[in-house]
Amino acid sequence: MSESIRAELDQLTNIQRAAVLMLLLGEQEAANIISYLNPKEVQPLGAAMVSVADLSQEAISAVLDDFITTIKKQTNLGLGVHDYVETVLQRALGKEKAASVLGRILPGASSKGLDILKWMDSRSIADMIRSEHPQVVAIILSVLEPDVAADVLNVLPVETRPEIISRVATLDVVPPSAMKELEQIMNKQFSTSSSSASSSLGGVKAASKILNFTKTTPLAGIMAGVTKLDADLVQKIQDNMFTFDNLSSCDNRTIQTLMRAVEPDLLMVALKGADEDVKGKFLGNMSTRARSMFVDDMEAKGPMRLADVEEAQKQIMRTARKLADTGDIVLAGGGDDFV
Repeated sequence: MSESIRAELDQLTNIQRAAVLMLLLGEQEAANIISYLNPKEVQPLGAAMVSVADLSQEAISAVLDDFITTIKKQTNLGLGVHDYVETVLQRALGKEKAASVLGRILPGASSKGLDILKWMDSRSIADMIRSEHPQVVAIILSVLEPDVAADVLNVLPVETRPEIISRVATLDVVPPSAMKELEQIMNKQFSTSSSSASSSLGGVKAASKILNFTKTTPLAGIMAGVTKLDADLVQKIQDNMFTFDNLSSCDNRTIQTLMRAVEPDLLMVALKGADEDVKGKFLGNMSTRARSMFVDDMEAKGPMRLADVEEAQKQIMRTARKLADTGDIVLAGGGDDFV
């Protein structure tokens, strides 16, 4: 392979390589594959298909050769696994119990009607579900991408937001009867049929991800409303919103202010289980002498229980949120604003 061809290949991203294969397959086969992709995958793939239009024939052949080599290394173990697992579980547990388990472990087990929502813009979704029961809205938000769900939530009436988030956070397995009712609502909009198996949706982490993308002003009102409904639930949501590992994205001033507000021993325990980026962020904001002493003391503590490490991290994050509420620090959130 010539140097120029190698250089051409090195500049290709994985998405562009996939785009080359899509163009080689032909319109019908490419369309069949795209039908299995989600909305966030289709756009970059489409753009990549346009960007590789001028690729040399030698580079195209090399991409195809690499793909064939990769495929030869794969096994066919995954073929038919979905149907096999579904059959085995239904025989062992019965249809109702098996549906509950399958909803948790198998991809693509969600309602087709709900899947269509992923292709709609946030305002259209909000307009469609505005008059529905908060439980229905909660289920729908749970199947959307967190940023889209946050946009939908921001358009919904202010007075309904706390109850909706509370219901998202307390969702677990949605029974078949509820899924059937939800699909009937979707069918009115899309006239599509799908199964009504139970599904695993929502939960505290889902609610936290949605709120991470919610802008500061509505977020404060939502959290205040949820606090009135369930103060303990608010604490669980907050513990999952902006995690300890996310502190690596904060500026040095924020880290320094936070370090002054927490006990060194607590920080040592918290950093025991943190990833290297977070450790580096805190250690990088210490003087050489202070850093050396801190690391020695932290290592002297020996192995720590995971539960103790997680509790220390939660305590530090609660302190961080209090400092953020008073404007002393800024925690970079997932949305356009800072929270």
